[in-house]
Amino acid sequence: MERTMSATTRTVYKELWLKGQLSDVVIMVEGTAFNAHKIILCGSSSYFRVLFTGSWSNTDRREYSIPGVSPEMMKLLIQYAYTRAVPITNDNVQELLVAADQFAVLGLLQDCCNFLESQLCLENCIGIWHYAKFYFCSELQSAAHRYILRHFEDLVEASNDFLELSLDQLLNIIEKDDLNIKQEDVVFEAILRWINHAPSERRGHISVLLPKVRMALMELQHIITKVRDNELVKQTKECKATVINALKASHYRTINGPSDLDFRKLMTRPRQPCDIMLSIGGWSVGNPTNAMEAYDARGKRWLNVTIPEESPRAYHGAAYLKGWVYCVGGFDGVNHFNSVRKFDPVARTWHEVAPMHSRRCYVSVVVLDGFIYAMGGFNGYVRVNTAERYEPETNQWTLIAPMHEQRSDASATTLHGKVYICGGFSGNECHFSAETYSPETNQWTMIAPMTSRRSGVGVIAYEDLLYAVGGFDGIHRLQSVEAYNPLTNSWRSIPEMYNPRSNFGIEVVDDLLFVVGGFNGSSTTNIVEYYDRETYQWSNANNMGIFRSALSCCVVPGLPNVADYIAPRVALLPGSQ
Repeated sequence: MERTMSATTRTVYKELWLKGQLSDVVIMVEGTAFNAHKIILCGSSSYFRVLFTGSWSNTDRREYSIPGVSPEMMKLLIQYAYTRAVPITNDNVQELLVAADQFAVLGLLQDCCNFLESQLCLENCIGIWHYAKFYFCSELQSAAHRYILRHFEDLVEASNDFLELSLDQLLNIIEKDDLNIKQEDVVFEAILRWINHAPSERRGHISVLLPKVRMALMELQHIITKVRDNELVKQTKECKATVINALKASHYRTINGPSDLDFRKLMTRPRQPCDIMLSIGGWSVGNPTNAMEAYDARGKRWLNVTIPEESPRAYHGAAYLKGWVYCVGGFDGVNHFNSVRKFDPVARTWHEVAPMHSRRCYVSVVVLDGFIYAMGGFNGYVRVNTAERYEPETNQWTLIAPMHEQRSDASATTLHGKVYICGGFSGNECHFSAETYSPETNQWTMIAPMTSRRSGVGVIAYEDLLYAVGGFDGIHRLQSVEAYNPLTNSWRSIPEMYNPRSNFGIEVVDDLLFVVGGFNGSSTTNIVEYYDRETYQWSNANNMGIFRSALSCCVVPGLPNVADYIAPRVALLPGSQ
């Protein structure tokens, strides 16, 4: 480990170095001389410590010629020894990392790794993965590997380095549970693209690669037309048994539905999701609840992740921001809250943050540009039109311009840098109206009204449109859905949900719009369904374990402990495909 010293001492040594005073060593590199202090170089590099103090070394020696490094790199190594900071750029980082590794300057080596990690992109992630492995930079190697897994779909299309992977490297990627793909046919198409890059050398590898495709998760027709009838697969006899087993497993799942055994067979084992949807709190069995469930979109399962110590809360808002899940306002059956709690999904602990200026039950909450916005609600006496926003860095709420309408039971989302809020209840009537807020001008502007009155509505941005889903029109709970186009300032009808509902959770996960729980007009429900904008169809999803309305949902991305929030991917059965 590097030696440390006080800031004052470091400043003194830096001044001596810059002035060339009291130096006791000269480092020669390709004819360039660098004056320095042995004690400082020893403090940052075990290489220099051994060089200067080893039993074979003459401690009175003053000049050392160092091979295998450029003068530019040695200058930076010496500068780092005195200042613990050097300019790292895309142009010098690779050479600098090699030099830091060669001279065991561990702090600089870590800085180079951190820089490369910050630069990860589709074009360089595979190269950085190889580079980190060669230099035994395990953290950087893991970060690059995670990036490859998370962005695999785009990587296959955009990266030429993908085509140069070895067979073992490709297997290492496609066999992983945490490979981030929505459809398993992406893996099959990636294999074909890799083989076709060098067909004469790689055609024989199809028999090794195809069993890594979780083929039984594909649509039955896709297995038949895209896999079984593929010329390369048909010409490779070892693939025949793999395809037959996949067809059998897919047919069985179609007839009988998913089962726990699916998680123990590679061919049917769902990949891990990157994003987790949490459903938080709500109203259940006549009381507020502290229940929290996580939805595994790939495994299509709900997992109860309730923290027993947390207090019940309903009619609140939830939002994810910078690693935390915030629960804003709400009601516990007695009190209308201005309090705000935040949940750490890694440590699985709750914490109190600064309260809002106003009590807000039936509040609408969104995140935009690093701020949390809380709008409208009921303070225990009246419906309000006030709004405020929270800055996590200062832990402060600030009032912003009030809305044009008093709104409780509304719903809000963000699109193209603006906040949109729709519907709600004024205290006298359910609203048609909707309005948008610009942070740049701190102004609210009315937009075209919805075609239906909607209180207890769910509003979400989905692709480039704003969806208003369900709600209560003052007489009935609604199944209807409409979408707003900000370019035309107009609403159009969308296919109806299967179930009427108000005061439910709504989120987009894996590019599907989910609606969760709610009140159907006679009782709370645990029913979940989702809308696919590509097929214009609603489908039933697995239901929550708990019946509840007045809940709030949010999506948590990229958890390092995602296994705590998904159906267990248990050990595979021996010899299973």
